Amino acid sequence: MIAKIGRSANLYGALAYNNLKVEKENGQILFANKIIETPDGKYSVAQLAQSFAPYLLANRNTEKHTLHISLNPDPKDKVSDDTYREMAQQYMRELGYGDQPFVVFKHTDIDRSHIHIVSVCVDENGKKISDKFEKIRSMNICRELEKQHNLIPATEKEHRQNEKTIKPVNYKAGDLKSQIASVVRHLPNYYQFQTLGEYNALLSLFHITTEKVEGELQGKHRKGLLYIPLSENGEKAGTPFKASLFGKNAGLPALELHFAKCKTSLKDHPTKQTLKAAVTIAMQSTPDELTFKKQLAEQGINVVVRRNDTRRVYGMTFIDHNSKTVWNGSRLAKELSANTFNDYWNNSIKPNIKEPDEPQEKIFRSQDTDDLPAEKPHPMFDIGNMDKKNDGLIEAFGGLLLPEAQGEDYEEEQFANRMKKKRKRKRDRQ
Repeated sequence: MIAKIGRSANLYGALAYNNLKVEKENGQILFANKIIETPDGKYSVAQLAQSFAPYLLANRNTEKHTLHISLNPDPKDKVSDDTYREMAQQYMRELGYGDQPFVVFKHTDIDRSHIHIVSVCVDENGKKISDKFEKIRSMNICRELEKQHNLIPATEKEHRQNEKTIKPVNYKAGDLKSQIASVVRHLPNYYQFQTLGEYNALLSLFHITTEKVEGELQGKHRKGLLYIPLSENGEKAGTPFKASLFGKNAGLPALELHFAKCKTSLKDHPTKQTLKAAVTIAMQSTPDELTFKKQLAEQGINVVVRRNDTRRVYGMTFIDHNSKTVWNGSRLAKELSANTFNDYWNNSIKPNIKEPDEPQEKIFRSQDTDDLPAEKPHPMFDIGNMDKKNDGLIEAFGGLLLPEAQGEDYEEEQFANRMKKKRKRKRDRQ
């Protein structure tokens, strides 16, 4: 089990975020310590906040007075509500907050149940409760709770690795907004691409696509993006989401700036020649599309092929996870355009392209006859076995390991931003 401890100066926001889950039937209040009871056992945010008010009024000089903790068992653990209550009380008691008012919320809107605890870190006299060695104490409490309740043990290293995994969207699993957010929030920070088509090729590995929308709003011409979940077969499989739901970086203006920046940085990028050589050798040494994709997958290169209804190849994109760059085939070289591959795979016209002279350690032909994955990255790119030089490659299960890719944290951050905007509009009207 992993505990995440956060602090802020916004008690109301923390309570509102968690209570909203309850109102949407994606959560429930499991336990309330030193909280004023209500006749029907249900609470509004204002009612919950009343129990914390004396502590905040007495607060002397602690700026970040609100404590927001999440306890996250392994997804394979089946934890009952009673066990969650026991663990929450023991955790708060041993961390030094047992006498504080706190509320325990259970969240069920993602595929792993977990609990959030909201409290304040100043006592009834307004004095800050000591947080010395808090992280170490928290880890020790978690190890103790794991033993007591037969939970799967977790280490901080495993937790960091789990936190950094970006996985393909599963439209059947629900909470699509959070799943998509965990992908689109990070990819532009790590990958370079120059067009919306190249961005879509990268997104397709995670079962997402984007579509540009244009129209008039209040007499002004507007344009934006929609993000749409896909099935494993690449078919649209859910309700489109506006880019604005995922923050400014996911919108068209930010992406267009990213395209322009990447166009400059990739103009003379050394990866271009290396990638071109790898693609050329794969083309010359493989008999068909499947083998071609497998050979490049072994080298950390995904191939995204776009076809029309008649199966004609009209787009080729190469995603090099080693350099984190995305290239349209024709951008690499004219002879690597979609027409070349269409003639090769659909009409059996093999192109006559001279193999480049390239160091053997950079480019190699596949000698493996096993059933290697063509549409997914090869298991050799497991991040756990990579050195820092190769950090960021797609890992064995088809996900990307990137920093802080939790959809749950994104939802909370977006909620806090909306609260700030509301308060600002209210001040502006006054």
